[in-house]
Amino acid sequence: MSVVAPAGFVAAGVACGIKDGGAPDLALVATDDGRPVPAAGVFTRNLVAAAPVVVSRRHLERTGGTAAAVVLSSGNANAGTGARGEADAERMCELVGRELGAPAEAVLVCSTGLIGFPLPMDRVEAGIPALVAARGGEAAHATAAARAIMTTDTRTKQTLVEGPGFTVGGVAKGAAMLAPDMATMLAVLTTDAAVDPPALRTALRAGVADSFNAVSVDGCTSTNDTVLLLASGRAGRPAPEAFAAAVAEACLDLALQMVRDAEGHTKVVTVRVTGAASDEEARRAARKVADSQLVKCSWFGADPYWGRVASDLGTAGVALDPAALTIAYGGTVVSRGCAPVDHDAAAVAAHMAGEEIDLHCDLGVGTGQARVFTNDLTYGYIDENKGTS
Repeated sequence: MSVVAPAGFVAAGVACGIKDGGAPDLALVATDDGRPVPAAGVFTRNLVAAAPVVVSRRHLERTGGTAAAVVLSSGNANAGTGARGEADAERMCELVGRELGAPAEAVLVCSTGLIGFPLPMDRVEAGIPALVAARGGEAAHATAAARAIMTTDTRTKQTLVEGPGFTVGGVAKGAAMLAPDMATMLAVLTTDAAVDPPALRTALRAGVADSFNAVSVDGCTSTNDTVLLLASGRAGRPAPEAFAAAVAEACLDLALQMVRDAEGHTKVVTVRVTGAASDEEARRAARKVADSQLVKCSWFGADPYWGRVASDLGTAGVALDPAALTIAYGGTVVSRGCAPVDHDAAAVAAHMAGEEIDLHCDLGVGTGQARVFTNDLTYGYIDENKGTS
């Protein structure tokens, strides 16, 4: 039941006409009684932040970290729309709040889609009453919300994690412009655990760090990226460690679903870096490899061309020992000391031919480690993105 599985939440998804052809494009996740609960958010680091990001940040700050609802639209990002876009985002919150009996500032807003086009607010305004009226706590309501936030996604993305005495659920969308420090993605998580806003923020930021922030499809960071977490408190206060682990598990599950639905991909790749001077240097090195177009093309061609990997590691701006640098595909070492080594070529070929590739690079200078999830670069990705999309 994903986002409505935790006690105290409802969801809905409808079509209001932002997208052509009657596809669902307006979604809601809300408390079942319309009352604000503790909430936290993590947003894009893109300085050209979309209007919904600006408004949601403002609302969380003004309320001290509480929210009663999240309204989400797809098909139009409401980004690059100036003062009008901000006013439109505020209007969406006002209308949802009016229908729920909640203050406008207790409503958060997200949008995803094309950049630089004003929202068709006449359609959005007409659709919000029907959206709120459609809300419910069944699995079908959660799926309707998940479907309504899709853009180039090919399937809905939902998660549910059972903690000791509480649950964490969520819905998300994302298939491209996925880069570390958030992605072209929206995610709304809910929990019935009783957690105050500061602890909620801490748990969410930690969960995002090794999940959504460890994803890179094309190295591009969107204007709208948002992850929100609302806590109803209906299940009582959890152990902090157990709660943090459940949030991290939910975030990772949704992030991996995004990578496995990336535009045009044929491979899902985990880039693991160990032996770095620090975890931060390991992350930087992993991202350098994950974002390399040359390496991505090698993955598409199922070619374990370690020379491209070594070259990118050498320009990642991190410490490494060329004499100790080790590169392995699928657990088989193909290079050590910046030179080829004898290896089971058939085993490597079989690994590269699969849908999931594991690349492990050891820098040989310390104990730092990190991983990034990414994809290959394909004709399909180019076809999807060669025009306005």
